Amino acid sequence: MPKRFLLFCLLPLSIITRAQSPVQKLEQAFTTFLADNQTKHAIASLCVLDANTGKNIFARNENIGLATASTLKTITSATAFSVLGKDFKFQTTLGYSGTISSDGTLNGSLIITGGGDPTLGSWRYESCKEAAILQQWVNAIRAAGIKKIVGGVIGDERIFGTQTTPDGWIWQDIGNYYGAGASGLTWRENQFNLHLQANHTDNSVTIVKVVPAMPYLKIVNELSAGAEGTGDNVYAYIPPLSNVAYLRGSWGFSNSKEGISAALPDPAFDAAFRLQDTLRRIGITASVSATTSRLLTSMQQAVPKVTQKINTLFSPSLSEIIYWFNKKSVNLYGEHLVKTIAWKLGKTATTKNGASSVVNFWEERGIDRNALGIIDGSGLSPGTRVTTSAMASVLYQAQKESWFKDYYASLPDNNGMKLKSGTINDVSAFAGYYTSVSGNKYVIVINVNNYSGSGINKKLFRVLDALK
Repeated sequence: MPKRFLLFCLLPLSIITRAQSPVQKLEQAFTTFLADNQTKHAIASLCVLDANTGKNIFARNENIGLATASTLKTITSATAFSVLGKDFKFQTTLGYSGTISSDGTLNGSLIITGGGDPTLGSWRYESCKEAAILQQWVNAIRAAGIKKIVGGVIGDERIFGTQTTPDGWIWQDIGNYYGAGASGLTWRENQFNLHLQANHTDNSVTIVKVVPAMPYLKIVNELSAGAEGTGDNVYAYIPPLSNVAYLRGSWGFSNSKEGISAALPDPAFDAAFRLQDTLRRIGITASVSATTSRLLTSMQQAVPKVTQKINTLFSPSLSEIIYWFNKKSVNLYGEHLVKTIAWKLGKTATTKNGASSVVNFWEERGIDRNALGIIDGSGLSPGTRVTTSAMASVLYQAQKESWFKDYYASLPDNNGMKLKSGTINDVSAFAGYYTSVSGNKYVIVINVNNYSGSGINKKLFRVLDALK
């Protein structure tokens, strides 16, 4: 065939391809995705809106509730901004019960009263780091003239009650750092680290170091060494508020990681323990062990009343918290936020009340509450089910708010778009915004549940590439 004739035949095809509308491209790309072997037994949903008008550009299965994974954080963030305000800050106070004698003896207890701050002791913010917080407390204690304590340090976590883990979370998750529960007195993002090493001699795994040291926690090591290249298949099984941790699974030889991060079972106790231990090291002794308001109540002992506050700590602003909440997908922050939303609205600060408050908030703004099957704040629960249409509506409405600039900045960059990702077992999703080279602005939510195999995100991105 002459080259000129071949070129003539191919030219119309290329023109047709370039001339396809975004709707046509999405239709073709999504149809291809649904025909993939990985989605043979899956349910997938896509909702794309014109970001300027809110009009549906393309939607398929948009009214089917699906497990959201961490894309739920886009809804939690938007609600928190609206209810709490972008400048909201959590407060934690340090005070004491009883009186201080002339020789500097506190006849009472030091009491750390948690205000639900998820950043207390966090390494993400300079002012919140553990050493900085402990030093501020030590300075306040010295300034109050306390040199000895006839009593101990109490961590008061009562603002969030005794249930730290939301209903619907699974056993395999809750002992690991990403499944840490939300305490009224959270400390160091409620996690600690275990350094691990696989041994060739007997295929065992050694706990080289625990950081920080956890002398009050019994760690039962049931790990076995994994083959070269198998990496980290370790799970920590730690019931909330327990003092026994089980490590199960395998740790591969020549693992590039140092170890794993596990969830603190009792953050309020750990905060009290660290302060009391710090005081002991500088010569300020206590006569009884560190404890918490929960433990005292469980033993039918009264929690002492604070007679004098000596220090108040403020968290970073909500905008700063949400930045990390979405950028690094910190589940803990989401669970704090939903409880705080409930508290702010005058309800008991529980996950259930917070989740229902989120649903009520968006129902008042025109979204069908039955499209918002929300039971946690982070999306870690596979029982949370939201339609892509409802999530897209939240994202569209968020653009009109004064806090939108901070909200938008918190979304990660994925596939050249501003998209929050979400991943739990057999669930992968993305939600956010995209502005094309031609200037078209879109709100995007795509979600697939019950897919098989791995590497599904590349195929999701191919669908979204139809907008480019």
